[in-house]
Amino acid sequence: MPAILFVRRDSVYKSIAGCDCWDVDRDARLWPGGEAVVAHPPCRTWGNMAHFAKAPPWEKHLAVLAVDFVRMYGGVLEHPAYSRLWQAQRMPRPGEPPDGWGGYTILVEQCWFGHRARKRTWLYIVGVEPQRLPEWTISIKPHDRGLCSSHAKFMVRLPQMGRTGREQTPPRLARWLVAIAELAER
Repeated sequence: MPAILFVRRDSVYKSIAGCDCWDVDRDARLWPGGEAVVAHPPCRTWGNMAHFAKAPPWEKHLAVLAVDFVRMYGGVLEHPAYSRLWQAQRMPRPGEPPDGWGGYTILVEQCWFGHRARKRTWLYIVGVEPQRLPEWTISIKPHDRGLCSSHAKFMVRLPQMGRTGREQTPPRLARWLVAIAELAER
């Protein structure tokens, strides 16, 4: 059973059988370890707009802890594309060779999995060779195409989604990330 760390209280992962979800109430910092993880650490202190973030000082460390968990137990960490976490933790960017833990990074766009916005995302994966990744298909609904292909439409529509809509992981992506963690070998 994979551990899903740093999820929202209303996370889609809580509806997926076999997921051990750790939200703010369970406090993922107290997770005892032992299983592969899917980590969704807070990103606002690592992005291009970090200087506007109104986060408590300790929040930035949660992403560092998530990297440690993925490296130790295997699994996948999800963060926005170009997150500064990659440089800080010396994780390979997409297309670069694996790091000392065998970790590599791929780029996905969450609209491929049903998100209303493009949401370019980097996935840092440890313990699953690229050729062993579960199969998945890109699925973009006709009304979503503009959101994925046009930066202008993306910028206009994204704020209208509200914070919850922007933050939620599409169910198809959540199931795929869980399948990756289930394959992870330490």
